[in-house]
Amino acid sequence: MAVATANQTPIYSRVGQIDWAPIVITAANIAKDGTGIVDTIFTADATDGGFITKVVFRAVGTNAATVARIFINNGLVTTTAANNVLFTEITLPATTISETTALANQEISLSIALPPGFKLTVALGTAVAAGYRVSTVGGKY
Repeated sequence: MAVATANQTPIYSRVGQIDWAPIVITAANIAKDGTGIVDTIFTADATDGGFITKVVFRAVGTNAATVARIFINNGLVTTTAANNVLFTEITLPATTISETTALANQEISLSIALPPGFKLTVALGTAVAAGYRVSTVGGKY
């Protein structure tokens, strides 16, 4: 007996959603469980959820190399490890600010749907001097 899927029609976002960390991220967080110093970079729509296409890291000056860890949070407090899962990581190379050469963005393609109220948070593995602006591109269902 074949099982019917819940939705046989492609689903598209009803409106675009671009979120970002409210501050330049510089602090280190060595916790691998989503607790400690994390910044929320995306919050899914509270009723219908959301879709995240990508996360963009933009250095704002000279930084040492580090790793950025992206966590999915179930919408509850991030200080409880059971509410978070380490989803993916990206190596952020050392950067040197210049007035004649652009600093390259670092991007992670995600293409994931989040349930209503879930969040995406980010933390850096080591402290950096100038920091990173972190933004997400996605949509609300």
